[in-house]
Amino acid sequence: MAIVIASNLRKELSGSPLFDGVSFKVERRDRLALAGRNGAGKTTLLRGIAGEASIMGDFAWEKGARVALHDQRPPAASPRPLRDYVLAGTSDLAAIEDELRTLEQAMAGGTHDPATLRRYSEAQARLEHAGGYDWRSRAGAVVRGLGFTDDDLDRPLSTFSGGELTRASLARALAAQPDLLLLDEPTNHLDIESMEWLEEMLRTIDAAVILVAHDRWFLEAVTTAVLELEGGKSTYFPGKWHVWRREEAARQQHLQRTADRQADEIERLERFVTRFGAKATKARQAQSKQKQIDRLKEERVEVPKKERKTLGFEFLKPKRSGRVVLEAENITLTAGDKTLITGGSFAIERGEHVALVGHNGAGKTTLLETILGRRQPTAGVIRTGHDVEIAYFSQHEAELDERGTVLDAAVAGTGLRRPEAQNLLGRFLFSGYDEQEKPVTALSGGERRRLALAIVVASGANFLVLDEPTNHLDLESRESLEAALDAFPGAVLLVTHDRALLDAVSGRLIALENGKLHTYMGGWAEYRDREEDAGPPVAAKPAKVAKPATGRPGKPKLTPVELVERDIEKAEARVAELERKLAENWSDTKLLADHTAARTELEGLLARWESLFAEQEAD
Repeated sequence: MAIVIASNLRKELSGSPLFDGVSFKVERRDRLALAGRNGAGKTTLLRGIAGEASIMGDFAWEKGARVALHDQRPPAASPRPLRDYVLAGTSDLAAIEDELRTLEQAMAGGTHDPATLRRYSEAQARLEHAGGYDWRSRAGAVVRGLGFTDDDLDRPLSTFSGGELTRASLARALAAQPDLLLLDEPTNHLDIESMEWLEEMLRTIDAAVILVAHDRWFLEAVTTAVLELEGGKSTYFPGKWHVWRREEAARQQHLQRTADRQADEIERLERFVTRFGAKATKARQAQSKQKQIDRLKEERVEVPKKERKTLGFEFLKPKRSGRVVLEAENITLTAGDKTLITGGSFAIERGEHVALVGHNGAGKTTLLETILGRRQPTAGVIRTGHDVEIAYFSQHEAELDERGTVLDAAVAGTGLRRPEAQNLLGRFLFSGYDEQEKPVTALSGGERRRLALAIVVASGANFLVLDEPTNHLDLESRESLEAALDAFPGAVLLVTHDRALLDAVSGRLIALENGKLHTYMGGWAEYRDREEDAGPPVAAKPAKVAKPATGRPGKPKLTPVELVERDIEKAEARVAELERKLAENWSDTKLLADHTAARTELEGLLARWESLFAEQEAD
């Protein structure tokens, strides 16, 4: 049964339509993603559905449907404790309980008239519809699942950071036990553990969900359909996120091919009319051709213009460094009285793309700052290799020079001449004099991140240290950054909660777990598979950079090429198994999707093998 049916929704801004004719239906257990460029109206649509923004059109609701909205506006800082703020989203459930208690006291006193019994039955039904009497315990589980502790429940909202307040808003919406849950960027400020908890909850709750997100892994894990807003219109796609991406690309290609064919035909006919229109013997044919031209122009397929502006990630080719880019030996890191890492050792070699993972507060950023020399380890040593040049992108853009304009910062940070720096800034959406001469101190958070990314891209460094580079980036920019990093020939050390970026870019993960550093080959998917299959990690101390051979026998060390070859064997076996199953049932859409994903993974591994083999031969 549908929770809501929306028909012909329209929203105008300054007299112009933001969107028009938007219609959709959402049933219980549907997980509908809103897709579209920034500014297409996704957030406005969510707020309109929730009744928090005026919107024209019709809504048909399931009787008694309860709606909860989490958007990107955090609650105001106040003396109000977190517990009261979260439970305020369930005030109607508390009111139902109060009503039931009042009616129970009346019935215990002898009131058994039909009206009282009916009110009691209806109140019980409303409470059971919202999940029953244990809603308080479920609210507590939500708060803990999003990373808060029991002690946090009594803290005033004014003591929380902006990110924590955003998570509090999400906790309030989830704790409300709604029939329709509306989520705008719910993964912001969540660590990977909390994101996985949220994914599982959204897969299992008995409610409909409409969401906006830029995290591709999250979208693929949760959504069952997509509603795309483009050019003020909407298009509905049933199926998983990757199905929409594939069908959207195919639709665009089909429209473009049709438009190209029509344009070619019109051009051919117009040449005929131009050449023979004045000849009496050809006049009738020319008139016929002109009618064809007019008809084709009336029926011409319009290809929607994609107005999405994607950041221009194209890293400069770095100079060659020594084989060892970074080496850490037996390091211990502390922050105040807290020990973050004890006895950690690892190395990063030229061309390696390594991800550093761990829960929030584990010490990832502290380790990065120690690598950069901004703080000293409590014990142990960290060394950079020969001719290593580091470019650092921090979560807070602290590396930006704030003494001048955007253009001044770009020139100072990259060494480019002003015209070259202006071109760079244009690729990162700082276009024109006003944008480029704006003081750095006047930039918004998103603008600061774009400027910091531009400087890193043009730095020419051969070792990139990146801390949450995809924050505030839209989907297309994230994919552009992913492709650029994957092709970057230098070394990369990456900290991110974007699991799609982790999986696509990293060839090795260093996990900060319980104060220890553990190394895992492969991307995020392989890491999660090992966690689920093998339990605790075997190696507490990853292999250091190989020393010259001593002649003593020892355990052979696999090269990166050999490791990729092993992964290729597994991927080929996976593809073969899926093809065997498909031969028995080619109508199974899940098998088709799995087969496509497996083929894509195999092609990526083969490309990685070719790159590594070429590097090995060059060495």
